[in-house]
Amino acid sequence: MSTPYPFTAVVGQEDLRLALLLNAVSPTVGGVLVRGEKGTAKSTAVRALSALMPEVDVVSGCRFSCDPDSPDPACPDGPHEPGAFASRPARLVELPVGASEDRLVGALDIERVLSEGVKSFEPGLLAQAHRGILYVDEVNLLHDHLVDLLLDAAAMGASYVEREGVSVRHASKFLLVGTMNPEEGELRPQLLDRFGLTVEVAASREPDQRVEVVRRRLAYDDDPAGFAARWADEEAAVRARIVGARELLPSVRLGDGALRQIAATCAAFEVDGMRADIVMARTATALAAWSGRTEVLAEDVRQAALLALPHRRRRAPFDAPGLDEDKLDETLEEFGGQDGDGPDGDDDPDPGPGGGPGGQPEPDDAPQGDGDAAARPEAGEGGEPRPSGGAGEQSPARAAEPFRTKVLSVPGLGEGAAGRRSRARTEHGRTTGARRPQGALTKLHLAATVQAAAPHQRARGRSGPGLVVRRHDLRQAVREGHESNLVLFVVDASGSMAARQRMSAVKGAVLSLLLDAYQRRDKVGLVTFRGSAADVALPPTSSVDAAAVRLESLPTGGRTPLAAGLLRAHEVLRVERLRDPARRPLMVVVTDGRATGGPEPVALAGRAARLFAAEGTASVVVDCESGPVRLGLAGQLAGELGGTAVTLDELRADSIAGLVRDVQGSSRRAA
Repeated sequence: MSTPYPFTAVVGQEDLRLALLLNAVSPTVGGVLVRGEKGTAKSTAVRALSALMPEVDVVSGCRFSCDPDSPDPACPDGPHEPGAFASRPARLVELPVGASEDRLVGALDIERVLSEGVKSFEPGLLAQAHRGILYVDEVNLLHDHLVDLLLDAAAMGASYVEREGVSVRHASKFLLVGTMNPEEGELRPQLLDRFGLTVEVAASREPDQRVEVVRRRLAYDDDPAGFAARWADEEAAVRARIVGARELLPSVRLGDGALRQIAATCAAFEVDGMRADIVMARTATALAAWSGRTEVLAEDVRQAALLALPHRRRRAPFDAPGLDEDKLDETLEEFGGQDGDGPDGDDDPDPGPGGGPGGQPEPDDAPQGDGDAAARPEAGEGGEPRPSGGAGEQSPARAAEPFRTKVLSVPGLGEGAAGRRSRARTEHGRTTGARRPQGALTKLHLAATVQAAAPHQRARGRSGPGLVVRRHDLRQAVREGHESNLVLFVVDASGSMAARQRMSAVKGAVLSLLLDAYQRRDKVGLVTFRGSAADVALPPTSSVDAAAVRLESLPTGGRTPLAAGLLRAHEVLRVERLRDPARRPLMVVVTDGRATGGPEPVALAGRAARLFAAEGTASVVVDCESGPVRLGLAGQLAGELGGTAVTLDELRADSIAGLVRDVQGSSRRAA
């Protein structure tokens, strides 16, 4: 077994280490989500935490780690006899992103069923993680079906398995720790809220600290055991402090004053539900115990808010998590009375617009570059756009309010990554049939296998309870679910689209489609064309947030090189098809259909469009043409692409024409 990197040897990352230690002191805090760029010791710190966790007593021989002092009466291995127990280190169980449902929750032990005729349950990772740590690296890439199971277990403290003739319930209370790189996509809001605390980590920009990181890492790689031995005393001290804080925790008093501050803070930041209040209370209590105190102070409440609220402040998928610390301090000061006595100090608060509790700052004191101003980097005085300086170019228009779009899907039956857009054969979904396995067997269809083997038992000389099964009896379960797709946006940013209100509506429509892609777990890409060329504004990525940022700053103006945009999109899809051949593309062209610039621009655009039709690429054209006179060019383009045209109004799910329909390709892929 390899020697883990010592927790106390991690350089910097104070917030990360504190959040992990608070959960070690009080597992009821609810776990930690660690967000940050790659190479910032996220996984190193999490894996090192397990060595600091106190040992746990378990019932001897229990596969579900029952506590001998209060064993689970419904434990599948129970009932347990009193007195037989053993101590072992707390487990760190890692859930791989690509794990199967069987691996997570457990399943019927097929080998025993077929060989012995005995129905037996094989526990999964949720059972192994009980009373320990469940760690998910790249948790934002976790498949939806696994997320749903995690949510259920985290909410109920137990795992329920109802499948393949097995009905099992077992306790599953664990410290959930996830790490993620936001550049690769965000986390589902339901799972995001399940993490008690969140921490943003980044590499230090201080040369001395970076030197120390490298020095320690090289020393560890040269001699892991020797390096760990040099930090043994520090590790033992932290371990003892965790034990002491756990013992002190029941004695910590959370007074009415601190509770009022917690409630007022959650209300001031408009967090949804009451989970934030509860998590803040538990975190503040753990902070006091960690500091060796039996009274929760205002500083504990403040630190608890900084750890528990940022990810709950995310009002929409594209909002960056964060907390206004000035507003936090004002709220704590306003409700800083002792045990509900009211505000301290100022007996005559200034009711004016800038001075009193809850008052708004004077205009001259308003922070510059925040709020709406930050979203309009090129706004000038009075909110008017500044000239960009480029010939024929206008400053970026703000996107209109997003709306719920109708479903656009790729026709046929795919076999791509699990998601929520198009129909596909998947490893997880409803079982629609059985077939002989092609290659390695991955999902056994038990009933079909037994049915295939049953007629041959006498001929095979069966004499015991087990079923005699041959390789050709095995049947693979055929399952159908939904896949995610690559949604490539090809956006016309030319002068014909540059009217301020028109481009605002176009950006609002694309932003709405991006929101839909976020919810359906798609990859997205963004190609824009204007002037004389087309640009890949965003290569295909899982970070829908990045596409929204690029869209917001998209300038407009110049001619309409439609053919260049289509050809650049064709190249992007060609490269992506080599990288990820199983993921089917859906191209969304946002344009009024005009083509200008160069010789025969319309004919050239038609030839480029027919490339996609010949390859059967699913496509939809969002027709942005407006005004009383319509040329119908976008509809003609959709015909050349072999796809479908929808207007901006038809794109809305609640419009009269907003019936759900598949995107029509020139040649449908066979099911």
